[in-house]
Amino acid sequence: MSALDTPLPVPAARRGLRADPAVRMLAYAKPAWAWLSVAVLAGVGTLACGIGLLGTAAWLISRAAQQPPIFMLGVAIVAVRAFGIFRGVFRYLERLLSHDAVLRVLARLRVDVYRRLEPLVPGGLPGGVTSRSGDVLNRLLHDVDSVQDLLLRSVVPALTGALVVAGTVVVDAWLLPGAGLVLLACLLVAGVAVPWVTSRAGAAAVRRVAPARGELTADVVDVVHGCSDLLAYGAAQQRLAHLDRADDELTRLSRSSAVSLGLGSGLTTLATGLAVLGSLLVGVPAVRSGRLGEVVLAVVALLPLAAFEAVAPLPGAVQQWGLARAAAGRVFAVLDAPQPVHEPPRPAAVPPPPAVLAVEGLRVHYPGRDEPALDGVDLLVRPGARVAVVGPSGSGKTTLLLSLLRFVEPTAGRITYGGQDLAHCAGDDVRRLVGMCSQDSYLFDTTIRDNLRLARPDATDSDLRDVLARARLDHWLDGLTDGLETRVGSLGAAVSGGERQRLSLARALLADPPILLLDEPTEGLDPEAEAALSADLLAATQGRTTLVVTHRLDGLGDLDEVIVLVRGIVAQRGTHAELAARDGWYLQAWRQQRGELTPLVG
Repeated sequence: MSALDTPLPVPAARRGLRADPAVRMLAYAKPAWAWLSVAVLAGVGTLACGIGLLGTAAWLISRAAQQPPIFMLGVAIVAVRAFGIFRGVFRYLERLLSHDAVLRVLARLRVDVYRRLEPLVPGGLPGGVTSRSGDVLNRLLHDVDSVQDLLLRSVVPALTGALVVAGTVVVDAWLLPGAGLVLLACLLVAGVAVPWVTSRAGAAAVRRVAPARGELTADVVDVVHGCSDLLAYGAAQQRLAHLDRADDELTRLSRSSAVSLGLGSGLTTLATGLAVLGSLLVGVPAVRSGRLGEVVLAVVALLPLAAFEAVAPLPGAVQQWGLARAAAGRVFAVLDAPQPVHEPPRPAAVPPPPAVLAVEGLRVHYPGRDEPALDGVDLLVRPGARVAVVGPSGSGKTTLLLSLLRFVEPTAGRITYGGQDLAHCAGDDVRRLVGMCSQDSYLFDTTIRDNLRLARPDATDSDLRDVLARARLDHWLDGLTDGLETRVGSLGAAVSGGERQRLSLARALLADPPILLLDEPTEGLDPEAEAALSADLLAATQGRTTLVVTHRLDGLGDLDEVIVLVRGIVAQRGTHAELAARDGWYLQAWRQQRGELTPLVG
């Protein structure tokens, strides 16, 4: 079973506490709990050494003021040194163990999120997960990173503080019961009441910070990617104003969180002062009555200063819990997203080419939509045949290609190759059989060589030049100073639209799939470049099983068959000559493209 098929921590069907994102994340981190427990003990050791250091130092200073023989102070002097040294040692161990454990959890979580996104993105993200690239990136990076605060800044400090508080109160009560009660009361105020007050004060802001950050990130990415269009249409200032509003909202929420955190810090400091004052009010009468030694009074009075180090992080821990809980919810929205395609437990082998590709009664119905994207589509493609799929926007053309690539699951019907139902084959095996060159093929900000070798890493320069020649880029390549080492820029910005599309075609040809899908490969080009690329595409695919989704009908006369999809149904089929000779959508579109009719609507 692959990692994608492994059930993720807590099924979405669960309800109540176990469905809470923070609780689910704690369950997800279960493999790290052994090391985190040791880290908590190291944290307890750190605070215990700090308390011991202050208490021993207070006793030492007070006792030294009485000028006893030096040997009577030896143990205290050694204890001060030991507490100081071991405090640093325990602190180092606590940080090392906790961060190592949490970083391992984050590494696994980031891989799981990426693996879940990988099959979701081609077929479209489901409801609850926005398709805006900036927000998806924010979930993959910032939200996953925020989860570490759930463990490092919430759970570990809370457990450490609880253990240290219990021990400190016991020691203080042993020295003076009244002082122990005062310390317990003040610690409960600082460790329970103050975090509750601060969490209530900043609850609304904490819930909104993660979504607001995702919104801002998505807006920034949109502005950067759409900069040229925004400037061309004079809409840049409007989008920047929208960006400013999103930034102001995030700033307001962050400020509100900071105010509540500052309130908690102030209340904790007040509780610390009250604990010291209360200890003195109880301790001084005890000294007068002889129930408490004068030297021990200094220990009782100063012990709260060290003890409150254990509860000081708790207001921030509660706030971090809320922030991390919101981030975990956004992460689990990705992890809980249903798989678009179910991999077979025992994949069948894909028949070797050449073989017949058949689509039989294919129906695809996306969740939340009234009408199916495809409804009873039949298609037969023989080896080496070239078929065009045309139709109005939204007619299901791209859905058909995604179904052939096993990026979406058919509701009914099947797709076979050589008689083998491809639903019984592994998705990766199907995509080695079926390759695709889409209208928005991604070019990485690297060299031409590296972009092409994505399709076949072991390809030689001779192989690269061969596919570039078949894509009619050989003369263009010869004119480049750096040849195959030429960088194409971010998203192919350093090359023209036609060159970018031809590079994508060359990459698809290098992969050499038995079946090639072309999805609007000439989209966005000017008429002259579109006509030239269309002709070259048809020449490059000669003899190769090819399905072409296109809006351009010119040149389809060389193809074996043309399929017309309208609202997910095969409305017409035949050769270009046959369809252009009878009434229907194809004839109207053909006449419109030749300038004989006004543009079609729908």
